[in-house]
Amino acid sequence: MADKIAGIIGGMGPEATVDLMERIIHFTSASDDRDHVHCVVDNNPQVPSRIKALLEGGGESPGPCMAEMGRKLEQWGVDFLCIPCNTAHNYYQDVREAVSIPVLNIIELTARALRTLCPQAKKAGILASPAVRLTRLYETPCRALGLEPVYASPVMEQQLLAIIKKIKTGDTSASVYKQYEEVVADVCGQGADVLAIACTELGILHEAHYPCPVVDAADALARAIVGIAKGTLPFPER
Repeated sequence: MADKIAGIIGGMGPEATVDLMERIIHFTSASDDRDHVHCVVDNNPQVPSRIKALLEGGGESPGPCMAEMGRKLEQWGVDFLCIPCNTAHNYYQDVREAVSIPVLNIIELTARALRTLCPQAKKAGILASPAVRLTRLYETPCRALGLEPVYASPVMEQQLLAIIKKIKTGDTSASVYKQYEEVVADVCGQGADVLAIACTELGILHEAHYPCPVVDAADALARAIVGIAKGTLPFPER
C-alpha cells in the first residue's frame, strides 16, 4: 500500500514549520530518500496573527486563511492535514469544515502523549502563549484523561509571551534560555508533575532543561504524521 501524503498548514511561524519537518525526518526510519514522508507544505507567514486576534483585539481572524490553505492542500492531493501551531487550533474547526480529509489535532495528540509518558500524573504544566490558556484548548483533552492543566503565574506568563516573540525574531540567545527556564520553574511550582511544550516556537529551544518529564507537542505531531503516512498508525477518521 502506498504511503499517505501529509499536508502542512504552516508559517505560524516559519521556523516552527521547518522545525516540524526536521522532526518528521528524524522520526522516519529511512535508508534512502524514497523512504521519507511525502509532505506538501504551505509555509505561509501571511496567516493573520493569532496573538492580535486573540489577545490584542481587533485583529483579523486567521480561520478563513487557514481554511483556504487546507482546501488548496487537499486539491494538491494530500491525504491528511496538520497545523503545527498550538494557538492556531482555536481555528481548527474552520479547517476541518473546509476539507473532506482528516485534520490531525496537535492538542489531542499532546494530551495523550502526556498521559502515556506519566500514567500517574495529576497536573500537566502547559508552556504556551496566554491565548492557549484563554481559549482553554487543553482543558477538555487533558481533563478527559485525568490531567488538570496548570499555567505560569501572570507575571511569568507575560515573560513567556515575550520569549515567544523573541524566538520569532530569531533570538535564541542564552538570556532567552535563562528567562524560559525561569518560567518552567514557575510552572513546576504550580504543582505540575509533567510538562507540555505547547508552543511550536518554544520547541525550537532544543537545549532547555526541564525538572520533570516533558512532552513536546511538535514531537507528538511529527510522530503521528510519520506513523499515519507509513501505515504504522491507523489512518484517522474524517
